[in-house]
Amino acid sequence: MQLAINELELLFTQHFSTQLQRIEKLPQSGSDRIYFRLYTADGPTYIGTYNVNVRENKTFIQFAQHFKNKHLPVPTVFAINQDGTVYIQEDLGEENLLNQLEKKGHTQEVYELFAKSLSQLAQLQIKGHEGFSYDWCLTAKEFGKQAILSDLLYFKYYFLDTLKQPYDKQALLDDFDFLASFLTRTEHKYFMFRDFQSRNIVVHNNDVHFIDFQGGMQGALQYDVASLLWQAKAELSDEWKNSLLEHYMNEAEKLLQKNIDRELFVSQFNGYILIRLLQVLGAYGFRGLFERKAHFLASIPLALKNLQWFLQHKKVGLSCPEFERMLAYTTSQEVIAQFEPIQATAETKLVVTVHSFSYKKGIPPDDSSNGGGFVFDMRSILNPGRFNPYKHLSGKDKEVQDFLEQRTKMNEFLNSVFDMVDIAVANYIERDFESLHINFGCTGGQHRSVYAAEQTARHLRNKFKVQVVLIHTNTANWVTTSVIEE
Repeated sequence: MQLAINELELLFTQHFSTQLQRIEKLPQSGSDRIYFRLYTADGPTYIGTYNVNVRENKTFIQFAQHFKNKHLPVPTVFAINQDGTVYIQEDLGEENLLNQLEKKGHTQEVYELFAKSLSQLAQLQIKGHEGFSYDWCLTAKEFGKQAILSDLLYFKYYFLDTLKQPYDKQALLDDFDFLASFLTRTEHKYFMFRDFQSRNIVVHNNDVHFIDFQGGMQGALQYDVASLLWQAKAELSDEWKNSLLEHYMNEAEKLLQKNIDRELFVSQFNGYILIRLLQVLGAYGFRGLFERKAHFLASIPLALKNLQWFLQHKKVGLSCPEFERMLAYTTSQEVIAQFEPIQATAETKLVVTVHSFSYKKGIPPDDSSNGGGFVFDMRSILNPGRFNPYKHLSGKDKEVQDFLEQRTKMNEFLNSVFDMVDIAVANYIERDFESLHINFGCTGGQHRSVYAAEQTARHLRNKFKVQVVLIHTNTANWVTTSVIEE
């Protein structure tokens, strides 16, 4: 992490005359790219990216420069280091389309942002296709039959096979081949964004801009529209989906300067919805079931319900018997229930008490009738308190949080904690237990243990909706407080 920060500082001083004040690591998503926000003395901020995959960086930069030359809404890339592992780009802000939807709901204002996004998507796909070299593409040059089969197999290996439900393997592969052949016989093949979802649409001054398009290739227009309108987290109504699809087809016809065969377009659109939904499930399976990333595990039930609704209400118009049988099983309540965490209700008695403490003062007592619980020793994590800027801060301060997230293995540590604690919480809710104590200790009870307790309390509230009491018990050389949050 420090290497990335050093490289960004060097690159910034080489290309900008203003003074760099600080660098802040941004939350990491599913990829291995690490993003930073760069703050300057005179106000403007920039986004720095560190990625050891030089080919991926080169692809993004070539795509961005081409689209910028076409006056399309993508960020400007200002500087790239010599070995191609670090680059600095325009900062379009922190608001994305999903943020707007979550804050404002399914309002007319948000609908208009979705419509703008689809209008700009048509521009990116069709105008961006002009003079575009698909030799720049990171993986395949075209989302053709092999790429479609690859997505279907991704779903098969990383999600379907984990369910351990017997099926006719050859019949399923034959159905995959049939569907892939149908979808490749499309009239309209232009630039395909590949991951066109609301998190990758930045909203700035009521305009929309696109990021993370380096996975793009040539492909059907319908795929990106399906990605946006059927994103599980967006939970768009059927009315919105149909209206926005009509809007997109109108916009595409203007740019193509010819009419679209709408019946065929919609039929193939439904096929690409299915492909996209299955590709997303494969990704959630890989990131959640194999890499054990909690965010992706939590997204699986919503993705399954999205697929379930699609299968009940939309038709591709093809006969794929074994595939249909396995899709019906995959979206059954039996399977969905496997991935839905048990959640507390009004009748739930369980209260989880999360403590931070100093080992100098001892482990907090458990006065409940059963005792037990967890004690986690945080002293294997580098202590921010060793460094002067953090001595008088706590794990609730952003500077300390950035230190722990960027310079230690705190995130890996907590992922392992969550794996253990989640089993107990789910079990205790089911068994009607009343109390569970979770304790985090470090030398002073000020930085590492406070941060870990805060993150664990937030995780349990979000996942299980359980009542959490959070108590910070601090050392004598710091202000002694007890914080209780319901």
